[in-house]
Parts: sequence; C-alpha cells; structure tokens
Amino acid sequence: MKVCEIFASIQGESSFAGIPFAFVRFSGCNLRCVYCDTKYAYEEGAQMTGDEIFGKVKSFGLRYLEVTGGEPLLQEGVSGLIGRFLDEGFTLLIETNGSVSIREVDRRAVVIMDIKTPSSGMFAEMDLMNLEYLKPDDELKFVIADRHDYEWSSGFIRDYGLSGRCGVLFSPVFGVLNPADLANWLVSDRLPVRFNLQIHKYVFGPDQRGV
Repeated sequence: MKVCEIFASIQGESSFAGIPFAFVRFSGCNLRCVYCDTKYAYEEGAQMTGDEIFGKVKSFGLRYLEVTGGEPLLQEGVSGLIGRFLDEGFTLLIETNGSVSIREVDRRAVVIMDIKTPSSGMFAEMDLMNLEYLKPDDELKFVIADRHDYEWSSGFIRDYGLSGRCGVLFSPVFGVLNPADLANWLVSDRLPVRFNLQIHKYVFGPDQRGV
C-alpha cells in the first residue's frame, strides 16, 4: 500500500474531536476538490506492507485510529488491514470522499463520509448508494464554502431523510467561510447537525503536516 504519512495527533474533526489518535494517510485520490487541503497526498508517499503499517501505529500506544487520504478505499489490501486493527480492539475511523462504495467496509469501523457540496466541483462523482449502507454511528461531513453550499446541504439532508439516521457534520472551509457565519446560520435555522471545526488547524497552524 502507498502511504503518505503515519503520525499521532489530536483528532481535529468529527464527534471524536479532541481525542489523541493515530493517523494513517494513504496516498492517491480519484477526486480533485477545489478546497482540498491535502493535495500533497495525491502523489507523495512510499510503499509499505501491512505489517509495517501495523507496527508503526502500534508503536504510538494509542487505541484510536483514523484511516484517511487521499482516498483510503482505493488502496488494494486496505480492507484486510482495517480488519486487523479492529480485531486488535482499535476504535477505527475511515474518512472517505464518498465516491467509492462502502458496502463491503467492516461494519465495526466508523465511516466518516464526505458529501461533496457544489463548491467542491465534485458532487457528480458521488456514489449516493452509499447512503443506504450508513450505520447510526457513522457520520456525514458537508464542507461549506458559502451560503449556497449551506442551503444546498440543508436541502440534501431534508431530501434524503438523513436527520437521525447518522451523525451529520457541517464544516466551514478554513480561511474561506467565517466560522461564526456558519454557526449563526445553524442556530438561526435550528438545523439538527454538529458544527465541525478543524481544530488541529487552529492549534498547530493550517500548513503544518503530521498533525
């Protein structure tokens, strides 16, 4: 498998925000979102075996792990690696861009799946069948760049009956949308979602890798 980086840090997003996590960031992505903040993961990285990845993660001494990218589900062999970590008792999150089927993903894992908003330019690449495979403890993430994204995302939740089916996160594009604006919209509309900040960017800076 091609790995961009493996590191330990504070979880910056989702309902797990603030918990110390190990992270495996795989290389390669089939999408090119306008607001992507990990473009370096498109190509950078080195080949590693499952044993090497497993050993590195275990060395951190943490029981929480996120598998991310890039797009981790493009990696041949990642399913076996995910199962191995879950068998070892890890709480494991898979951050996926929503364009690859999650149907065969181990049900013990927590899926954090993007719904690509209009500003991403990638909504047409979404596999909306994935909505049928979500579990109550999975989470959908909408990255919001402007009011149009917000209105579109609110409509998407309503049209697909997502409220109460799983966790829903609304996250402002860092440096583009004022977080206070998004927070105020959510409060004003009483929208049943979680306001999601990338807290690692505020703690370590927006350009710092390995955090």
